[in-house]
Amino acid sequence: MRLLDLEFEDLEVARLYESEPQYDREQPRFLNTVVRLRTSLGPLALLERLLAIERALGRERDAARPKGPRTLDLDLLLYRDWVVRHPRLVVPHPGISERVFVLLPLLELCPRAYNPETGRRYRDDLDRLTLEGIYPIDG
Repeated sequence: MRLLDLEFEDLEVARLYESEPQYDREQPRFLNTVVRLRTSLGPLALLERLLAIERALGRERDAARPKGPRTLDLDLLLYRDWVVRHPRLVVPHPGISERVFVLLPLLELCPRAYNPETGRRYRDDLDRLTLEGIYPIDG
């Protein structure tokens, strides 16, 4: 299958969640989900394709408001059980453990997901957070 020049197989998509803005509160709510897929691309090549998809769909990065309104935000959360430390990419994504809007759909697809750097289960991170401001969209 192809999506804007990203070749992949075995696509799984978690349900959508609506969430209140977490950092820059003066903006509309966000829609969030997680996808799981298989690709032949390495992590940096995959990141470049994700950024190209963002641009193609109208994403303009605003340095003055990096957590502000945006049309789309694609993050590479995990890549197999790899740890990547590169100036352009950190995997696992450093924000996973603090973001309910990431943890809920991630654990829906991968209930045993864990941080490959620390061995900590993401389920344990979710258990210590509040679900306030997160709304599943059934449909």
